[in-house]
Amino acid sequence: MASSSSGIVAGLTAGALAVVGFLSYQASANAPDSVAAPSASVSPGPTPTVKGKAAQPSPLALPADSGTGTRVVYSLSGKRVWLVDTNAPAAARQKPPTYPVAPSAVSPSPDTYRVSTRSLRITGSDGKPVEHVVRFANVDGVTVGFSAAVDGTMPTPGAQPQEGTGAVRMAREDATKVWEFATVGVTIVVVP
Repeated sequence: MASSSSGIVAGLTAGALAVVGFLSYQASANAPDSVAAPSASVSPGPTPTVKGKAAQPSPLALPADSGTGTRVVYSLSGKRVWLVDTNAPAAARQKPPTYPVAPSAVSPSPDTYRVSTRSLRITGSDGKPVEHVVRFANVDGVTVGFSAAVDGTMPTPGAQPQEGTGAVRMAREDATKVWEFATVGVTIVVVP
């Protein structure tokens, strides 16, 4: 009985392999040329879209058209700064450090500026003690610059900045990084 069972299994297996082989041949013979033979070229993948629109870049990505060379990039709409160091390792150049900011009431126009002065600790135009002040623009008599409140407070998100001030506020740790990077003469690129 065992010999007849193994014969049946062998016969069924051989028949199944023959059917699979035939179906494979038939499928490849009827396939269009574009999929019948493998190609050595790589075709570009689909462009990511969101409901029919091209995907937006990450808010942490360095804005396009934000200048060249070592610089600080300040995005008015993104409420962020990037520290772009052309002497940094390749990975840091591709993904420069970025920090959120609370915009000032008075904003400079998108353009290229240079750090003009710096102060370690002063009283800000809003009356708060601030540190790591990096000034780079003047708009209608109002000096604009990055700083951190000494007490570590940040403006409430969505709150209107105090009228007539040019303080672009940052967390203390972030302001320290900007202070160390943005010495007098360093380029500041302001983008929309």
